[in-house]
Amino acid sequence: MVKHSKTLLTRAGITAFAVAALVAAPVASATAAPAAPSATISASDVNEAAGTFSTAPEAAIQGAADGTPAGAIQWYKNHMGSTGWQGLCEKAVENAYGVTGVWASANAHWNGAPHHSGAAPLGAFVYWNISAYGHVGISDGNGGFYATSVGGKIGHATSVNYFNNYRGWTPAAVPSR
Repeated sequence: MVKHSKTLLTRAGITAFAVAALVAAPVASATAAPAAPSATISASDVNEAAGTFSTAPEAAIQGAADGTPAGAIQWYKNHMGSTGWQGLCEKAVENAYGVTGVWASANAHWNGAPHHSGAAPLGAFVYWNISAYGHVGISDGNGGFYATSVGGKIGHATSVNYFNNYRGWTPAAVPSR
């Protein structure tokens, strides 16, 4: 009986160690930031007089991306401060809505969706014509947006005029062709 109890205690100790390791380990996102940028946004693309921006360290636990505008905004908040998405704005907005690989670029997304002008509602895609591939972010519903390349990382700007050459917006929805 002593040997059996010792075996159970050993197994319980290993199980407790494994659980502790899982709890202490960082959570990996299914949409971890890619390593290599494919396009750049230069300082000449930024309109410094357009408003403020903010970034914060990337959250340890990723969430959101549930296909709703609020979930897309939460995805960006969870990734605030990340530089791993530079040059991958379209992938970021798609991942914020829980999908990937729908559009090849922000320009392709813009060209494949109905365009609107004026104030963009919460979660709408907002676009700029500032590179060969364009640029896209997610509207905060208050005239600002979340996107890559805000201060060189994922961030929030208070005005869509933060970048030059604002195009307009397309409806908030899970991206599809």
